[in-house]
Amino acid sequence: MNEVASTFGLGFGLTIGIILFTVTVIGLLIAKTLRRVVEPNEVHIVQSRSGSLAYGKVPNATGNAYYAWPSWWPVIGVQTVVLPLSVFDMDLSDYEAYDIGKVPFVVDVVAFFRIAQPTVAAERVLDLNELQCQLKSILQGAVRTILAKHEVEEIMMERSTFGKLFTEETKDQLLAWGVENVKNIELMDIRDGAESRTISNIMAKKESLIDMQSRTEVAENSRLAQVAEIEAQRDVDVQAQVAEQKVGERTAEKDKIVGVANEQAKQEVKEQAKTTAVKEMAIQQVKEVRAAEIEKDVQVVNAGLEKETVIIKAEGNKTEKVIIAEGELTKEQLNGKGILAVGSAEAEAKRLLEMSTVDPQIALATEIGENEGYQTYLISLRGVEKDEVVGVEQAKALQAAGIKIISNTGNVSTGVDNVMDLFSTKGGTAFGGAVEALANTEQGAAILKRLGVTLPAGTTVEAAPGNGAA
Repeated sequence: MNEVASTFGLGFGLTIGIILFTVTVIGLLIAKTLRRVVEPNEVHIVQSRSGSLAYGKVPNATGNAYYAWPSWWPVIGVQTVVLPLSVFDMDLSDYEAYDIGKVPFVVDVVAFFRIAQPTVAAERVLDLNELQCQLKSILQGAVRTILAKHEVEEIMMERSTFGKLFTEETKDQLLAWGVENVKNIELMDIRDGAESRTISNIMAKKESLIDMQSRTEVAENSRLAQVAEIEAQRDVDVQAQVAEQKVGERTAEKDKIVGVANEQAKQEVKEQAKTTAVKEMAIQQVKEVRAAEIEKDVQVVNAGLEKETVIIKAEGNKTEKVIIAEGELTKEQLNGKGILAVGSAEAEAKRLLEMSTVDPQIALATEIGENEGYQTYLISLRGVEKDEVVGVEQAKALQAAGIKIISNTGNVSTGVDNVMDLFSTKGGTAFGGAVEALANTEQGAAILKRLGVTLPAGTTVEAAPGNGAA
């Protein structure tokens, strides 16, 4: 049972595969058969259920190939209208027409058209033959209408004009069919019909008129020839005399022209020399102006260099003066320190000298050291004597130095001691700071000047508060 089922399933699947393969092959053959590729000089308008589409080398074309499904197929069936893109002509041969006087004649007319709007043309006709029939009717109507408004003689003489009139008459009608003229319609020939002699009579009249005019002109020409011969002989005689006269006049005119030409040549040479001189003067002026500009630029550059040199020299002088001033300041400061050191040494020597008178008293005080109260008395007494002597000497030294001391310590000796501290190392540093502070005020600068102290270069003196000095 399983083998039968397997055999049945295999056979069924194989049958389905064969059917699908067959359908696919048939579909490919049908598609290949129904596929249309548009020729370069054609346009195919395919009308389907959804609308009309243009295929080919035209504006807004859908493509170049499509499938022409039979119109009887539901949903996908289409109808195709094939129209040419190339120019095609339309002939009206032996077309019978009438002029304004109902005179019959036959004309040959040629027109050249092309399809400008394929979609519009496809909506109006099914193929090119039907379109050509419609165009022929339009052309016949235009020719008949235009010729019926004019005389046959006028039509014969103005064929190009009537070609333009045919073109204008058919223009709007052709657009309604999606067609346009390539060039003006041409009226190729006009002649008699089978039972008409109108054109021949007109031609005979023209020929007789031409013959008459010819014979008349021949006779007139003969007369004119004889008259011309007589007048020619007369003219020959006159011309001979005139020639002799003109020879003389021509000779004189030649001499005159030569003389005038020579004078004009001389004048042109002078004018050219004048122009050359003016140009040379202009060139010389340009050279001089340019030389002056160069000289001016050189002077400007030299002035700039001189200015920079002066500035550099001024800066050098300024630096030199600053260095000298700083040296003078250092020198004065060293001199002040030397003077201070000498004064300190002298004061120390005097102090040691005074102390030498006190030493015996100290020894005595040691001997009597058991008497503490007496010892104290002696020391105090000697201290008073020492202070008196030292104060006197200090006063003399200060007097010699020209220094006034105002003491607010309570007694003279203490004030003098404080002043003597100035002559120590610590006092020297303080004294230097005080001198520098004094130099920055007007009163201090004046005091230092009276003492003979030279202020360093660049020192700025500040006004004392409240004195109104700048």
